[in-house]
Parts: sequence; C-alpha cells; structure tokens
Amino acid sequence: ANRMDDTSYDDEEVEEEEKVVFKVVETMPEFPGGQQAMMKFIAVHIQYPSNAMEKGIQGRAICQFVVEKDGKPSNIQVVRTSGDPSLDKEAIRVISTMPKWKPGMLREKAVRVKYAIPISFYL
Repeated sequence: ANRMDDTSYDDEEVEEEEKVVFKVVETMPEFPGGQQAMMKFIAVHIQYPSNAMEKGIQGRAICQFVVEKDGKPSNIQVVRTSGDPSLDKEAIRVISTMPKWKPGMLREKAVRVKYAIPISFYL
C-alpha cells in the first residue's frame, strides 16, 4: 500500500485493529455464568468417543480459541494434544457448541481475545 496517501493508511490501521487478537485485556472474556457454569457445560455436553472408551484411553487436551467481539468462540484448536485424535476432536466440538461468551473488553470496547481451556477425559 502507498503510505503517502493518508486516507488509505487510516483505513488500513482501523482494519488491522479489527483483526488484532489480544491475550490480556482489562476485562477478560467470560463464559455466561462464570467458570463453574463453563465446567458444568463441558461435563454435560461432552460425549466420550466410544472407541477411546472401549480402549480405556484417557487424556487432557488444551484448547485455544478466540472469543470474538460478539462473544462467539472461533479458531478453535488443540495446542496440546490429549494423545488421542478422537478426544482432541471431541474437545474442539464441545467448545464449538458453547453459547456466546461475554466478550473481552479494552477501553470499554469489545475486542477479540485469545483464550485457552483444558478439556479432560477420564473414565
């Protein structure tokens, strides 16, 4: 882009800010009802993959995702595997079904925030 033209530069800067994902903000995103409600949601909605259950496979996946400005979880990925692909896949699935969060806030404005949670599978 041509930096000489102020108008395009300003637009680009605003656009960049829209895409920025924060790690720490003044008010961190919150699952509706807080941490306890989130743990309960996971416990209720998780479906232990039957093949993993039959083989007695257990593990803990650390999932990272972005809480969007509207509170919707996006870009869900496993950053530390449980050691089993079916458990990892289920961890991603359960996060994708979460209700909208209270978004993270910075200077009284909703922003995109990176968030990580562990999802444990124990028999």
